[in-house]
Amino acid sequence: MPLIASIDLDAPWLAVRLSEPVQIVSWAVNRPGLVQGDQILWREVKNQDLPLDVDPNQWLGAQLKARNSTDAVTMLTSCDIRNYCVAEAQVEGTMATAIVTVGLSNAERVGTRVDMSKDGWGTINLAVIIEQGLTEWALFEAMSIATEARTTAVLDAQIAIQTGRATGTGTDCVAVAAPHGDVCYSGLHTALGEAIGKAVYRSSTEAIALWRKSRAGQAF
Repeated sequence: MPLIASIDLDAPWLAVRLSEPVQIVSWAVNRPGLVQGDQILWREVKNQDLPLDVDPNQWLGAQLKARNSTDAVTMLTSCDIRNYCVAEAQVEGTMATAIVTVGLSNAERVGTRVDMSKDGWGTINLAVIIEQGLTEWALFEAMSIATEARTTAVLDAQIAIQTGRATGTGTDCVAVAAPHGDVCYSGLHTALGEAIGKAVYRSSTEAIALWRKSRAGQAF
């Protein structure tokens, strides 16, 4: 049975539902760290949702409680949730699926910092679903490959900002999910590493193009 049961868009929510609870590693707003779960959510937010005097964690907790999803790994973005992109890659029988939303209104170059508080928080939010059973340390290595592939897609897009060429945004988030298993490595030399890289790069590149299209007439 495929690990992804469904990908459901119900704006302002995007839900990736899994067919069974698995290990998920992320730095998401809700349920960060290494957890067990069967759902990854995106929540699109607008300025009116989160004024300066509102605690985003409390606000999101209330939103999740209202939909009975407090146990879901959940990411926030101000980009158009409808422009999510999905890509699959299979290498030597190993499958990885990447689901991503991209907003680059707060693009940054690593090692520098710009005040983007007045420009919104577009964010790159990425989830990678791996069909193969991994050890915890292989899951962490998979996270590094996913992050590298996302960064490569941003670099190849040549997004020019005042500090140079963008490498990401100030509020990116990555979540990687896989069943527990015996696979100990998922680096670039492995079939799994190649599959993760392909899926993430393809989905991120497509999502960046959609974001650019939404900003037609602006220089990026």
